[in-house]
Amino acid sequence: MAIRKILQYGDKILKTPCERVEKIDKDIKELIKDMKDTLYNCDGIGLAAPQIGVLKRVILIDLRNDSQPIILINPEIVEAEGKELSIEGCLSYEGFEGEVVRPKKVKVKGITPNNKEVVYTAEGLFAKAFCHEIDHLDGIMYVDKAKKIYKLE
Repeated sequence: MAIRKILQYGDKILKTPCERVEKIDKDIKELIKDMKDTLYNCDGIGLAAPQIGVLKRVILIDLRNDSQPIILINPEIVEAEGKELSIEGCLSYEGFEGEVVRPKKVKVKGITPNNKEVVYTAEGLFAKAFCHEIDHLDGIMYVDKAKKIYKLE
């Protein structure tokens, strides 16, 4: 277990699509532990494996509201409804926020670390977090979709 350095905007790894996880082995379980340690050492609500330099399709979301953290392997959005403009930030683009249009509601399918397929239906911040983190797996950052970017003071 380790706190990893979060890569910052401009790093080529963040623009590289990730590989599917074919087997949940010791390396993937260690990656998940490192992602938890890293996320809980900062102020974010989500983290994707490429943000710590690992090109695997793994995300972690924790809205920090007494719910359990969600770890998904090979997540994919299977349905999306509506559109909503909101403000987003990113641990890989510190000091900035931007206006991004995201679906209001999504259905996401993936695999848990225990190798069980799960489906989540998410709205609001939860839906935005799924979209944001899954974009990272495809080499897309919110700044690529932002209508406006603001420097935080």
